[in-house]
Amino acid sequence: MTIKTLSIEYNHNDTVCEGMLAWDDSRSGPLPGVMVSHAWGGRSEFEDTKAKELAKLGFAGFALDLYGKGVTGSGKEENAALMKPFRDDRKLLRERLKCAMQAMQKQQAVDASRCAIIGYCFGGLCALDMARSGADVKAAISLHGLFEKPGLDDNPAKIDSRILALHGWDDPMAKPESVLELAEEMTALGADWQVHAYGHTLHAFTNPAANDPGFGTVYNADADRRSWQSVANLLAEVFPG
Repeated sequence: MTIKTLSIEYNHNDTVCEGMLAWDDSRSGPLPGVMVSHAWGGRSEFEDTKAKELAKLGFAGFALDLYGKGVTGSGKEENAALMKPFRDDRKLLRERLKCAMQAMQKQQAVDASRCAIIGYCFGGLCALDMARSGADVKAAISLHGLFEKPGLDDNPAKIDSRILALHGWDDPMAKPESVLELAEEMTALGADWQVHAYGHTLHAFTNPAANDPGFGTVYNADADRRSWQSVANLLAEVFPG
């Protein structure tokens, strides 16, 4: 197994973005492409590592970039400021996500007809919005994500993507009532959906650097391990062989 990586620049309006593609070149391709949507701080080594882990599972992992090449936050205030334009304008968010997907689909290692998305925190919201937009993603997986509806009127009547939300039950940023709202939304849209809730688990449970109980972000090794197994299981289901 040899994991190859490639930096990929793509443009949306006046913003130059830079993602990273990872794939195992010992596998015969093209491979299903799985986007990794970053948390509120921007694309980082965390998302790049997840793309490489996806490559080890037999996919082409693409750590996408929403904010622009080299743009990352250094703390809560900066992170929130970077995320805010996209939470406020979900149409802009969808457009930028679709631009990232198109950049991934153009790569020789990627089978453009077989795509999925996983996302962390803010990236979980992004994953769900890809499915909500009617984009051709076979699976949309949210890990300790945000669930709020986009409030747009151009949603499809039915969601064909398989939906998986991996959620810390004690997450202060997505409280139990929001989980029920997500379930009701996905049921109304006819989606094949799952929610896995981990007890005694806060936000950012997959990030070993998360250690701020007062803010509600704490790493949980068991939830991290279990959630990644669930990611692998669903991707194997939608991309058999």
